[in-house]
Amino acid sequence: MNYSLLIIDDEESIRDSLSMALGRQYHVSTCASGKEALACLSALAPDLVLLDIGLPDISGLEVLGSIRQQSPHAAVIMITAFEDLDTVISAMKRGAFDYLLKPLRMDALKLCLERAGSSIRLGKEIRLLQDKALREQIPFFIAESEALTDVVQTVAKVAVSPDTPVLVEGDTGTGKELIASAIHYRSPNFRGPLITVNCAAIPSELIESELFGYAPGAFSGAGKKGKTGLVEEAAGGTLFLDEIGELPQSAQAKLLRFLQEGEFYALGSTAKRTVRTRVVAATNRNLEDMVRQGTFRQDLFYRLAVVRIRVPSLARRTEDILPLARLFLHQYGEKFGKKFTDLTRSAAAALLGHAWTGNVRELRNIMERATLMACGPELDATDLGLSGECMPTRAMADTPLLTRDGVDLPEVLQELERKYYEEALRLADGNESQAARLLNVSRDTFRYRRGKLGS
Repeated sequence: MNYSLLIIDDEESIRDSLSMALGRQYHVSTCASGKEALACLSALAPDLVLLDIGLPDISGLEVLGSIRQQSPHAAVIMITAFEDLDTVISAMKRGAFDYLLKPLRMDALKLCLERAGSSIRLGKEIRLLQDKALREQIPFFIAESEALTDVVQTVAKVAVSPDTPVLVEGDTGTGKELIASAIHYRSPNFRGPLITVNCAAIPSELIESELFGYAPGAFSGAGKKGKTGLVEEAAGGTLFLDEIGELPQSAQAKLLRFLQEGEFYALGSTAKRTVRTRVVAATNRNLEDMVRQGTFRQDLFYRLAVVRIRVPSLARRTEDILPLARLFLHQYGEKFGKKFTDLTRSAAAALLGHAWTGNVRELRNIMERATLMACGPELDATDLGLSGECMPTRAMADTPLLTRDGVDLPEVLQELERKYYEEALRLADGNESQAARLLNVSRDTFRYRRGKLGS
């Protein structure tokens, strides 16, 4: 592999002789001063650097610091005319790979460059392995249904940006945290941390200090060291704010400022802090209703909802139920040391007929219990222990079937539609907005049709 080599030395004879000696083995560039080197460093992006400590304009140690910041994986070999032990030690502490004394011995220089090249190659291999390990954390989606396929495609598009806010909406148990995790591990921030905050689990009087931290002595019991907030811990990565609808209004204003400016003040501090991170928020509540009621800031809602992803309930993605169940059967079978071949037909029918008000979380829990308690080799309906609660399709089981006597089709269809509206309202616990989403209609359409159907 031909590495790029940057030679930074104010002596023209040294630059010329090294270029001639090393030009066949490396892609050589030269700079006569520290300022010149810093000006072209980002464009050259060298793998190897020969850097004279005694530059006339800028200290070689200062140039070394800039190289470590802009090209952290480059191997820098310091060149010095005097073996000043303190300077050499300082250079090594700042990340220099090695040092050589002038006048340079070509055999020693070539050996040093070869070792540096081997170190670079090993570092690249390690980073590739680290990247692979991180990428393997990308959540696996079962997306047989069109509804979830659309969500997965949206996630792939959104993840390209490192900082665009995303609002993930959906009922409890639909997998909103999985969506946030997928966005993080597919994004340029995947090397950074993924910090999850459950806004509903933190007392309202503590949420601001948990998110933004506090200065030493900011309040009684704050301590002498203060605390770094979760926003700052998520620097360079993703901050996932679950149950964002539970965030008190006192913290909403501060979060809005951070989203708009990328800056904040820790509680009790006058020092401005700047952090680059992506914010993904999730909720099972209707934030638009909360905005109308005055319990959630409209400007914060718009800032969070730059991209909105609606995760469908399991009732709207029935094609995914059996593939998910088989995935959980395999996962828990391995965990508990059991070998299950498949679901029986009765188990499959029971899974398809269940209402799944708890969505994927409920399905996972049921499969874990069933896999733990059952003997196999197939998982049967009796192992699942499901209640008689059914989805709307099963709730319509008393709808007349077509016989030789015929049916009044308009009347049957009207009755079928009425039962769907009633069932959707029951599953949504009386919430018309949620019920409308279950049926994929607007709330106004839902109300109008309910009135027409007399339900």
